[in-house]
Amino acid sequence: MSVEISGGAQERGVVVGNTFNKYDSSNPLIKWMMRNFQDVLDDFLEKSSPSSIHEVGCGEGFWVLHLADRGFNVRGTDFSECVISLAKKNAFDLGEAFLFEVRSIYELNHKLDSADLIVCCEVLEHLNDPALALKSLQRVVKKNLIISVPREPLWRFLNIMRLKYVLNLGNTPGHIQHWSKKDFIKLISCYFDVVEVRSPVPWTMLLCRPLK
Repeated sequence: MSVEISGGAQERGVVVGNTFNKYDSSNPLIKWMMRNFQDVLDDFLEKSSPSSIHEVGCGEGFWVLHLADRGFNVRGTDFSECVISLAKKNAFDLGEAFLFEVRSIYELNHKLDSADLIVCCEVLEHLNDPALALKSLQRVVKKNLIISVPREPLWRFLNIMRLKYVLNLGNTPGHIQHWSKKDFIKLISCYFDVVEVRSPVPWTMLLCRPLK
């Protein structure tokens, strides 16, 4: 069983909407997958030891607020005004709505958006131009990058197993890019030094550093 990513707007005409909240799901399998995802993320965070974190494509702000609650200096951006409004609403009770700004991944600014650690999870598969997005990420990664995408064809296979998107061969709406683990590593290696590769089902997650 697969899970859809956060969103609710469009990136250059591509729908990237959520169909359910995977973070609060009571489904044991989804809870297991999200726990594995978080375990890898936490391990990469520990290895990065960042003094500042910027989540690019933060959606409704789940990870930003989770990390802020743990004491990290963190902020998030997303291209969608609607999604950032939701993130600020989610943060309002904590007094941390200032953590979020509207910004397209294509328009990241070195001065405004740089951080020790950039987190970009479940974003590239929605973009028309992932190469341009990776060049933009190069401008703002000071020390480390954590990046992940759905692992294909496993992602689509799991969708078909749960009888979702069968007519689309299991492809989640809004996913316009598809990478196997090998192909994703090859792509990212053109822009960053891949330090570690992990595969929490059904994702590929990489810890990277700027090319020397």
